[in-house]
This record gives sequence, structure tokens and C-alpha cells, in this order.
Amino acid sequence: MQDIGDILNNRVLLVALIACLIAQALKLIIELVKHRKVNVSVLVTTGGMPSAHSTLVTALAAGVGQTLGWASPEFALAVVFAIIVMYDAAGVRQAAGKQARILNQMIDELFREHPEFNEDRLKELLGHTPVQVIVGSALGITISWLARSAY
Repeated sequence: MQDIGDILNNRVLLVALIACLIAQALKLIIELVKHRKVNVSVLVTTGGMPSAHSTLVTALAAGVGQTLGWASPEFALAVVFAIIVMYDAAGVRQAAGKQARILNQMIDELFREHPEFNEDRLKELLGHTPVQVIVGSALGITISWLARSAY
């Protein structure tokens, strides 16, 4: 039971998770401003502004650097992890979303010719644009710095 208490006392982890939740909440606000309606599904879907993945991993890396030192192996590990996650979010998953969009267009054209086929659409918003990743990263670092100065 003490292990759970230790996890809950891990400030770096808590700040990173709170940063991620803030990024998700910002998605809801941005969606509200953009479309003039509340769309709570943005809280649990991938993609959108800002990248919560980027916010989470950069807040984590910044917290590790602030706590254990910028020259520590743990900080190096956290930075490499963050780079991989952000590359995946902006690169691989963004490309998969573009492919899904093209496949959906092909399905739409096929259904006009053969309406008897079952129409299952692919999810198109999988990844992030580079701007969404950069904004998420800046948000994560900012939240980590603000949290560090608060305690």
C-alpha cells in the first residue's frame, strides 16, 4: 500500500499528468470557440490543438531535469522518450491520418458505384500538425516551470 502513496507523492509524475489534463481541457475550449458548441468527445480523442502527448512528455522531461539535474541519465532518457513520442504524433500518426482520408474518399467513390458494400469509415484525425506539437511542447515546459516555482 505504501507503493501507491509513493506514486501519489511523485511531483514530477503529477505535474506531467496535470499538464496533460490541461492540454485536453484547452482542446475543449478551442473547439468551443472554433465551432460555437461543446464537443466533449475531444477530451478522449487523438489529434487537435494542442498536442496533449507533447504536453505530457515535455512536462515530464522538464520535471526530471529540474529534479534530478539537466546532466542526469534520467533527463536524457526522458528527452529521448519525448522526441520519439512527438515524432510519432507529428509524423507517423499524421501520415496514417492522411492515408485514412484518401481511403475514405476511395470508399465514398466505390459506394456510389456499388451501394451494397458495408460502409466503415476510417478515423482521419490521428496525429498532430507540427504546430500542434510545438504548442503542446511549449505548454508542457511552461506548466512544469510554473509548478516548480510554486513549490
